[in-house]
Amino acid sequence: MYIHKEGYRLLFSLLAIFIAITVLMVIFSQPMNLFNYLFIVIMFVFWIAVAFFFRIPRRIFTEDEKMLIAPADGTICTIEQTFEKEYLNCECLIISVFMYGTDVHVNRYPISGTIDYVKYHKGNYFIASYPKSSIMNERASVGMILDNGQKILIRQVAGVMARRIVCYARKGERVKQNQELGFIKFGSRVDLMLPLGTEINVAIQDTVRNGVTPIAKIKTDSQVAETQE
Repeated sequence: MYIHKEGYRLLFSLLAIFIAITVLMVIFSQPMNLFNYLFIVIMFVFWIAVAFFFRIPRRIFTEDEKMLIAPADGTICTIEQTFEKEYLNCECLIISVFMYGTDVHVNRYPISGTIDYVKYHKGNYFIASYPKSSIMNERASVGMILDNGQKILIRQVAGVMARRIVCYARKGERVKQNQELGFIKFGSRVDLMLPLGTEINVAIQDTVRNGVTPIAKIKTDSQVAETQE
């Protein structure tokens, strides 16, 4: 396990502040009492809790280019058909992974492909499990073209606690399955918009892990050709 780079600045800043407060308490609060010691313990327990948010566990990734691997840790909260008008411009399947505060917050590409579209949207901070949060909350949308020509859309969605979305995607970039897509600080939700007919391997309330859990099977080249015909 290690700490993600997105947490370095915050953790170092908090640690410096807590150490400074502790030194000042030792200097000016003599003799130290139970309240002083309790306050110091609470500060550093809080620091450990924040560090926990930025943890990245060591994992053996699932590598299978026929499968879409979970882009985030969390719980499947949505599987339904919808019309996606930002990038795909068609009816598609949406699979949403809701990230709790205790989940790992890094996001990964579910499959290899080429980045075709990247856009950040300002928005609200409603509870991310609400269906409308996908189009009303702060979000980052990443469109991909897969090797067989299919298009998918990945959307990072902010929630009540999440106040910053970090997206590393760059248009025209070739990315690999399980490569880091970005980071949502303090949890939220990740949506996958997939072509109709995609075989779904998960159900509502299933727990998934980024880079590990296969959640859907992409269409074969022959199935794509039949769809185009």
